[in-house]
Amino acid sequence: MNALVRSYLFLRRGIGVLGFALPILMIAGKEVLQGGGLLGSLSGYYYSDMRNVFVGILCAMGVFLISYRGYGRVDDVAADIAAVAGIGVALFPTSPASPTGTEHAIGVAHLVFAAVFFLTLAFFCLFLFTKSDGAVLTPRKKARNALYRACGVVMLVSLALIVVVGFFFDDATASLHPTVWLESLAIFAFALAWLVKGETLLADLPRSRSAAAQPA
Repeated sequence: MNALVRSYLFLRRGIGVLGFALPILMIAGKEVLQGGGLLGSLSGYYYSDMRNVFVGILCAMGVFLISYRGYGRVDDVAADIAAVAGIGVALFPTSPASPTGTEHAIGVAHLVFAAVFFLTLAFFCLFLFTKSDGAVLTPRKKARNALYRACGVVMLVSLALIVVVGFFFDDATASLHPTVWLESLAIFAFALAWLVKGETLLADLPRSRSAAAQPA
């Protein structure tokens, strides 16, 4: 495996690892350092002792995405958009409990960046990761494509439910903290897809093993 391939695999795995780490570190870290139970959303952890970790992980993901290059121009542009959006989520925090006019405007920008970030990553799962440079799909590639699509659907459904809950059931479900769980689910979905894309899971078998497994 040449150095360029190893570099791309590292970037994909890095994005996946950071994605899995974000909700876990936010929720567990705050409980250890501050206690007080769950916050309303992952973005709300910006106003906790986990602020620097929250910003650091999102900025690191942004740097990885800027460095990422896929099959073609569309992949590159999508990665750059996701990178800018992810860094925007970190640098433009969600609105605090009683926002001023400026804080409200920054909070709106945060929501826009977050929506673009998640939608672009869902686009990766549904349309970019499923592409292939070979005419024949291996069984492992078919399995990966099914997983990519499932992850993309989970992300989109999670985002839709966040909107529905926020507009119609916010007061009734506040004690259950649905937004933080749905956000975590969406992040875990894209993190899993990037780990698979980095060949941590469901990697194709070596040619010799694949050929030996084929019927005569």
